[in-house]
Order: sequence, then C-alpha cells, then structure tokens
Amino acid sequence: MNDIIQIRNVTKTYPGNVTAVDDLSLSVREGEFVTLLGPSGCGKTTTLRMVAGFELPTSGQIFLAGEDVTDRPPYERQVNTVFQDYALFPHMNISENVGYGLRVAGMAKADIKPAVDAALATVGLMDKAAVRPGNLSGGQKQRVALARALVRKPKVLLLDEPLSALDAKLREAMQVELKHLHEQLGITFIFVTHDQKEALVMSDRVIVMEHGRIVQSGTPSDLYDHPVKPYVADFIGNSNKLYGKIVSADAGQVTLQVGANSVQSTPGQTRYAPGDEVLATVRPEKVRLLADGEDTGNFSVIPGTVREVLFHGSSCRLEVDIGEGQLFDVDVQLERALHTSGIHGSGASVNLAINPDMVSVFPIAEDNV
Repeated sequence: MNDIIQIRNVTKTYPGNVTAVDDLSLSVREGEFVTLLGPSGCGKTTTLRMVAGFELPTSGQIFLAGEDVTDRPPYERQVNTVFQDYALFPHMNISENVGYGLRVAGMAKADIKPAVDAALATVGLMDKAAVRPGNLSGGQKQRVALARALVRKPKVLLLDEPLSALDAKLREAMQVELKHLHEQLGITFIFVTHDQKEALVMSDRVIVMEHGRIVQSGTPSDLYDHPVKPYVADFIGNSNKLYGKIVSADAGQVTLQVGANSVQSTPGQTRYAPGDEVLATVRPEKVRLLADGEDTGNFSVIPGTVREVLFHGSSCRLEVDIGEGQLFDVDVQLERALHTSGIHGSGASVNLAINPDMVSVFPIAEDNV
C-alpha cells in the first residue's frame, strides 16, 4: 500500500518563538484511518491545518500522492476538511450547501445535481435535500458537512474534532457511522481528537502527540497494552502506577520491589540494573481478583484492603489499599466481585493477581505526567 501523505521534518513556529510542531515526520498510507491524539496545544490541529493548506510550515515539506504541496493553497490540494462547527450556510438548503464547492470550482450545472445526490445518499440524507440547516439535528448537520467534503472526491478527508459538539450518545453513534463510512469509501481519513476512546474505536493507527512531537504511533491495541512512556499510559485509558526498585533484570523478565511486594514484567529489559528506581504501570481491568485457594500461576500477587466499591453497571471498580497509603484501581465483572472472597463493600481483604505481560516498566525520570 502506497503512502498518500508524507510529512518530512515539518516545523511550525508562530510569532513570539512559539513552536506548535517540532521537526515532525509522518507517513500515512492510502486508505488508512489515522488519528492524531493529544491534549490541547500538542500540535495535532496545526499539523492537520498544514496538510490542508490553511497553515504553511516554517520549515519542512508535505507531499500528497508523491507531489510536493508544501506551498500550494487549499484549493489546489485534493483534500477536504470537516470542521467541528460544521460551517454550513444557514440561508442555503442542504443540497445547495453540499454543492457549493462544486459551483465555485466551475462544474457544469447538469453535473452538480447527480454528484450532490450521490453524496447525500452516502450519508443517508437524501430526504433532507430541500431542508435548511436550522431545521436539522446536530448529527444531521455533521453528516451534511461530511457530504460537502466528500462530494469533491478528495484523496484525503481531514476531520478536525468533528464530533466534539455532539452529546455523548449521538457522539458514539457518529463514531460508528464514520468508521463504516471509511470502510465503504476506502479513502484516507486523518482525524484529530483529544478523546482517547474516540481514537481507539475508529482508528487503524493512533499517533499520540506531545509538545509538537510524536510520542508513539501504533494500532489502538499496541498503544493501550504497550505504551512507550507513562505519558501514553496515562493519556490513553486509566493506569495504576507502582513505584519501586529493580531487583533483577534480563532479556526474559524484570523484577521490581514495590513496598513489601514483588512485581514481575515480561518481556524483560536489559537497560535496568539492580537498585534502579522505576515506575511500573498496569491497567485496572488487567488485574485479576483471586478467589480463596485459586492458583496464582506466574502472576505477581499483591494483598490489599478494599476501601471503596464503585458500581459501573455490569462491572465495578474496587479501590484497594495496597499499603503505604497507595490506592490501586481494579475493574472486575460484578458477578466475580460478589463471589470472590465475599466482597460486598469496603474493608474486605483481597489478593490482586497481576499478569507480567500486562506490566510496563519505565525509568522514574520519564514520569512526567
């Protein structure tokens, strides 16, 4: 599969010596759904705007389908952008909104209607062609914005936090619609969001950014299960943090001492030596709650006392005191919680089993979040 977008050593600096994007290089494959993820100010929207042509890089190059488009204006690039505020014309009906770009581009009037109809059919809004935007719901407006972007048949569709104005339930529904639309059309999507759940649900690949740079790039499962920094572990989902010292480390396994407990991590890392201070992270749902007499296998076991039980419907979260004032979050299915060691509330004693494959270990200096 060929690269449709190549960003080579791009930097964007604003007046006052404010660097929004810092020597960023990135390739996006044709037909890929890529999400740029990070907090406000990390450079994700600036990167998208440079691909669209709304911002020019201070240095570096941007290629689209092998052509250098670094200095080309937006209308000379085969990309279209969907914005979070929809940017629909209130005095035009839906059909006129969708066809606006084609009219500006000089397409023959006879060709515009079938193109608009096809775009509206793609997003399921043929019955709203004569309606004005003020009479549509937020989700319908978003689909109109998508149709308007798709009608010009771009090589790449750029989406700048397009779901942020929607309520939670509609936002989840639109996530599924966008994913299906991508599969149906087969064109490249580059999506910008600060919502990690959104990124995990829709993307082929997620690119986590911080201070204008890429911290980690990979599939949603790669980033979730194998973060390369505490920043990624903390930003994508919830993670427990365990501070300790290395007892032993080789290519097979790292063992660290956390208070009175021993915790293992596999595969091992040879960059550590006994006595090194480290941070280990583990997801709350990756921790197993042991029943009395249950075999621990090769899992690390930490005893604790339940301080709080938070009901989440079919599951619950236990806040467990593992000593030295540290609380450890454990997400378990409700049935298992109720039938394991008689857990019905705070004060219960529990044993937490941690799979070494689910433990990530970092130098203490990387704990910057």
